[in-house]
Amino acid sequence: MVAPPVRSPQPLARKFLYVVAALIMLTVAGGFAYSLFGKQLMQMAFVPTAPFEDMPTLPGNAYGDAKMWIAWPDKPGNPAAWTPAGYTPAAAPDAAVFFIHPTSYLVRAKWNAPLDDKEANDRAAFFTKGQASAFNEVGAVWAPRYRQAAFGAFLTDKPEATRAIDLAYRDVLLAFDQFLAQAGGRPIILAGHSQGAMHLVRLLHERVAGTPLARRIVAAYVIGWPVSRSADLPALGLPECTAADQAGCILSWQSYAEPADPSATLDRFDATTGLAGLPRKGSAMICTNPLTGTPNAKAPASANLGTLIPSADLSSATLMAHMVAARCDGRGILLIGEPIAMGGYALPGNNYHVYDYSLFWANVRADAARRLAAFKAAKG
Repeated sequence: MVAPPVRSPQPLARKFLYVVAALIMLTVAGGFAYSLFGKQLMQMAFVPTAPFEDMPTLPGNAYGDAKMWIAWPDKPGNPAAWTPAGYTPAAAPDAAVFFIHPTSYLVRAKWNAPLDDKEANDRAAFFTKGQASAFNEVGAVWAPRYRQAAFGAFLTDKPEATRAIDLAYRDVLLAFDQFLAQAGGRPIILAGHSQGAMHLVRLLHERVAGTPLARRIVAAYVIGWPVSRSADLPALGLPECTAADQAGCILSWQSYAEPADPSATLDRFDATTGLAGLPRKGSAMICTNPLTGTPNAKAPASANLGTLIPSADLSSATLMAHMVAARCDGRGILLIGEPIAMGGYALPGNNYHVYDYSLFWANVRADAARRLAAFKAAKG
């Protein structure tokens, strides 16, 4: 969360909202509830109490309107076109990027965010600016607005939470269909973070696996969401990326400083069943080291091409090279060494979830370019 925020006539109020957003987002470790003040208190504060509203499916042509997109090629003020000093987006990108933003609806008024909720939309644009911008050198970026599940939906086992997530996914699917129509025959990069990465996993399972579309995928960046190698990966239709110049594969990581305590994530993860029908308990998660582009790797800070560091007022960000190392542990957590100053939003457990992209922004950018080159070379 380090790209410049959307300007507001009330900068102090908006800054406060973004800080609140960051703190709350950090209570989601890979999308699973992290109990900062205790599970019951979190539920009281954030789980919606209103009845679930089963909103109608959007019209089939809804995403033909640029207003339904946070990022859309050539859209004025496109947040995904932002770059730090020294970088520029491609004038004629070869690939098409479908990016699904993380949770930005933080109130308990509804189970799903209204499409016209300004605060949620501004935050989503803010997240898109700091994350999807990593891909604008190689691809034109589409990032849809969607009736995302409220933050509180991830803090409860109520059936309304599942219905809220399903409703959000319906919008993602509709947007994806429009994206495919707009992208034409271009190579495709899929990316998401947190709730967005959760929807991306389902999209891979239901719409990519076993279809001709899989042959057009350059890479899928499933960041900030756990993917079991044995219980999920076989159902996703693409292999794990095992080489830095491999195309048609999946990358995933979850960032923690040391000493790391990912127990909240792992406890929930171990209690669930994967998409392949197998228990996730004890299974290793995909851990791509973004500094090497390979799994289960270790790399020094000298391999880090650039970390996005926010200014104190969150109005700008600077790219700093050689700050952050990375290594995967045995279970699949990405460890970055001692805690670093990223704006003060890391929570107990040294969870750096909100920084999964910004810690390695320049390396993600280089990774996408390398995989696109490999994809094009393989296609001749």
